[in-house]
Amino acid sequence: MIAYIHGKLLEATDKSCIILTPGGVGYELFLTITAISTLPEAGADMVFYVHSVVREDAFDLYGFPCFDDREVFRTLISIDRLGPKKALAILSQFNPKELQDIVFREDVKTLSIVPGIGPKSARQILWSLKDKMETLKSAVVRSGSCPAEGDRSEFLDALSGLRNLGYADDEVREFLKNIFDEEPDLDAGGAIRVALKKISQSK
Repeated sequence: MIAYIHGKLLEATDKSCIILTPGGVGYELFLTITAISTLPEAGADMVFYVHSVVREDAFDLYGFPCFDDREVFRTLISIDRLGPKKALAILSQFNPKELQDIVFREDVKTLSIVPGIGPKSARQILWSLKDKMETLKSAVVRSGSCPAEGDRSEFLDALSGLRNLGYADDEVREFLKNIFDEEPDLDAGGAIRVALKKISQSK
């Protein structure tokens, strides 16, 4: 199984990217929204931890910039009827520490903001994760966590704030990516204000 990839970013879509390895082979990796939003320009050197999903009709690779994200992903897909795409959607909304806090609080409402997860499904996922709390805690404190955790948190907070104002993720994600590229030290509140101004100007 492929567990780790090092290469150059060749192409990116709204769901995945293609990494060209030194051997000349390109691998498509499905990523979280956060990972996609922080991708550099094509040609940049990239590394990803990888989880491989093999089925009769497909061989899918899921990429994570840090080891602990991949371990939490694996914990999520070990839950009955929780597939890799839904697990990726959860990690697009919450980092491992945030997810751990949600489990501690049994916060059904917060988990239910993930597309495709209603209150009933959220409750079942939280029950299952409680039984896997030691694994989840280990992933949170494990070495190799993402170096840009603070920036990622500000991005997610800004995305959540705009979502609460009625904007769809697809509508504002590119605005936020450009804003944080231009001003990486901006906090979520400042990013939201700039995004609202840019959205207004674009109409």
